[in-house]
Amino acid sequence: MFLPSKKDLKTALEVFAVFQWCLSAFIIVNTVIITNLYLVVFTPYWPLTVLLLAWLGFDWKTPERGGRRLTCVRHWHLWKQYCDYFPLKLLKTHDLSPSHNYIVVCHPHGLLSHSYFGHFATEASGFSKIFPGITPYLLTLGAFFWVPLLRDYIMTTGICSVSQSSMDFLLTHRGTGNMLIVVVGGLSECRFSLPGSTTLVLKNRMGFIRMALRHGVALIPAYTFGETELYNQHIFTPGGLVNRFQKWFQSMVHIYPCAFYGRGFTENSWGFLPYARPVTTIVGKPLPMPKIENPSPQTLDKYHAVYISALRNLFDQHKTKFGFSETQELVIV
Repeated sequence: MFLPSKKDLKTALEVFAVFQWCLSAFIIVNTVIITNLYLVVFTPYWPLTVLLLAWLGFDWKTPERGGRRLTCVRHWHLWKQYCDYFPLKLLKTHDLSPSHNYIVVCHPHGLLSHSYFGHFATEASGFSKIFPGITPYLLTLGAFFWVPLLRDYIMTTGICSVSQSSMDFLLTHRGTGNMLIVVVGGLSECRFSLPGSTTLVLKNRMGFIRMALRHGVALIPAYTFGETELYNQHIFTPGGLVNRFQKWFQSMVHIYPCAFYGRGFTENSWGFLPYARPVTTIVGKPLPMPKIENPSPQTLDKYHAVYISALRNLFDQHKTKFGFSETQELVIV
């Protein structure tokens, strides 16, 4: 009888951990929609759907008020398997004092931002040991909090809305020692998520600068080496029918639809799981910001340039350790 080795079992657990997280949103969304449609159309239990919607309305602001994290969920052993799959590694360049708040600005977004979830929404990569006394809040699109059950699941890991009101609340009503993690490139950056790419959507992104100035909190650049190596993309002919559709779709909903692919359940198969490649996030030095309630466009431009310079320095200091040449530079669009 064939018995799997400990290594085989470990690999299977890692694949399952990544698989369940990648598909959890899809499964939960479809389950909620189909179940409630069935209750309303085919059964007399439609009041259950009404109660669910009532609870959603009552609880609507929670993702903008610090969420509802559960420490036990952040410590699930499953997340350790998730981080070991790649593996993920989190490195700091400076200690952070719990007597201040911070906004960590992460680059690049990648396709599914696997590293940021592993580092900041779980304890699997040792966040609390690396940054003692600091509470991380990974911020994401408000649309993820529109669906019952899905919103509750992701909030248990400490994920909150990236809206202005959410950031204002976290920086004014939760004391000090808070770290807000923002992936500023967003879904617009997915089109540049290709192996070897160092292109960032940052040129016209000023919101994080304005927020840091309004509250006088330090900005911290963070760069992840390997995030863009996790998937391949099929690039359609520029100007062709599909390419024109991609650009039209992006202009309508600000999401660039990508034809991406990775591996399947086995190492050499084709599928939509990420490739098992090392991913390392380097968290840089805090950049102190003055408190300016209503910064002018010139002030925003000034500190935006300061931030980009710090980000370039962080990238240049570490790029050769992760396979880039000395001449490789960040491309800001």
